Amino acid sequence: MERADTVVGLIEHGREGDLAIGAPGRPGLTHGGLRELARHTVTALNGMGLGREDRVALVLPNGPEMAVAFVTFACGTTTAPLNPSYRAEEFDFYLSDLKARALVLLEGMESPARAVAAARGIPVIELVPDANGPAGRFTLKPERPLSGTPARAGFAEAGDVALVLHTSGTTARPKIVPLSQANVTASAGHIGQTLALGREDVCLNIMPLFHIHGLIAAVLASLAAGGAVVCTPGFNALKFFGWFEEVRPSWYTAVPTMHQAILGRASRNTGVIQAGRLRFIRSSSASLPPQVMEELEQVFGVPVLESYGMTEASHQMASNPLPPRPRHAGSVGIAAGPEVAIMDEAGNLLPPGALGEVVIRGRNVTAGYENNPEANAKAFTRGWFRTGDQGVLDEAGYLRLTGRLKEIINRGGEKISPLEVDTVLMDHPAVQQVVTFAMPHPKLGEEVAAAVVLREGASAGERELQDFASARLADFKVPRKIVFLPEIPKGATGKLQRIGLAERLGLTP
Repeated sequence: MERADTVVGLIEHGREGDLAIGAPGRPGLTHGGLRELARHTVTALNGMGLGREDRVALVLPNGPEMAVAFVTFACGTTTAPLNPSYRAEEFDFYLSDLKARALVLLEGMESPARAVAAARGIPVIELVPDANGPAGRFTLKPERPLSGTPARAGFAEAGDVALVLHTSGTTARPKIVPLSQANVTASAGHIGQTLALGREDVCLNIMPLFHIHGLIAAVLASLAAGGAVVCTPGFNALKFFGWFEEVRPSWYTAVPTMHQAILGRASRNTGVIQAGRLRFIRSSSASLPPQVMEELEQVFGVPVLESYGMTEASHQMASNPLPPRPRHAGSVGIAAGPEVAIMDEAGNLLPPGALGEVVIRGRNVTAGYENNPEANAKAFTRGWFRTGDQGVLDEAGYLRLTGRLKEIINRGGEKISPLEVDTVLMDHPAVQQVVTFAMPHPKLGEEVAAAVVLREGASAGERELQDFASARLADFKVPRKIVFLPEIPKGATGKLQRIGLAERLGLTP
């Protein structure tokens, strides 16, 4: 069954009887059980006429069934996980854009995707969890009988597409990112090496499993190391410490807003934290404020490793290393998989210390967007993929990001990094969360604005925060408008949204 650089080869690494995929309050699926289910699933899909590189949309709630479906379907088809909370119009766009050959839904699950699939003639396959078996085990039940002979049956090979995801599409039509079997398994291996994952490691997954972060960092990296991932129904700050106590994870990975919510409840759970066996905490998918990193390390007593990932790189590009090597607050670490460099607009690679666009190349990087020659021409320069992020590499190889190029605020020709302003405002004792963004201005083009969430019981006014910022920042970087909110709007994966925030908050003319 072993094949190099494929998901089916990756799941060969665990010992037969060791836990592979679990869920709180349920017995888990072993590595041997996962391999057996992968064989059955690929055979069942082939019997329905679905084979290698046929696209199967997975619309399943977060949990072990979604994790196991992703892994087993990827062994013999192309998986296309979609956010279960999409509306009908969104499902219509994604199912059509993906050219999905089938849609997988949980048995009896109410979803607008059902009607969309029916209207488009896409077969629906129900995933039926094994009520008496381990977490994640399932059988497949097509809504209508399906049969046929796939063009390419059996297990996938390294060059086959394992996973297709769309870019977030905040400013344009979302682009399809095809990731090959070799891409995703390389990335899982890189993450395992960075974190020194082994058979004793257990990851508590709170990330959504329609997103690259949860799929590759939590699920595939754990399995590639022969370890285990325990899948929750999704992030819930109120339930986190109950799961933490039961599962006894050696690590978890999350986005900064989740870490901040966990810290908000940590003081009530000091005994649970002290009794745990946590080895490290990982943060990715958005910039971790240095203040949050320091507080996490203080509260949990373990290293916090900020890493840098994106869909086009099958997630991980750089990461802070484990001790004894240094980790730096405010840095996303050193290259941790692909090669990382800094490039100017003309396509020249820049020396250490120079500011420019972060570019990458390597085995985990997509070969290009699907059917989009224009986007590919912009994204690739001499074999390097342009990430759209601005940053600096220091002499020691540590990368510091200054923001997304499209999020950099251009105030009358002065370029301002929103991350720099975030970091300064986060130092104010009353500030719990902040996101700096561009606000339209009739003369300057853009002006600096910030949305702030205050700590419980704390108070601060706009003038006070502006004075605090002006003591630490050049005048043109000080937010001219500060909005106080009970909560900052987030995207589906928990990331704070800078682009379009001025419009959402009614700050546009």
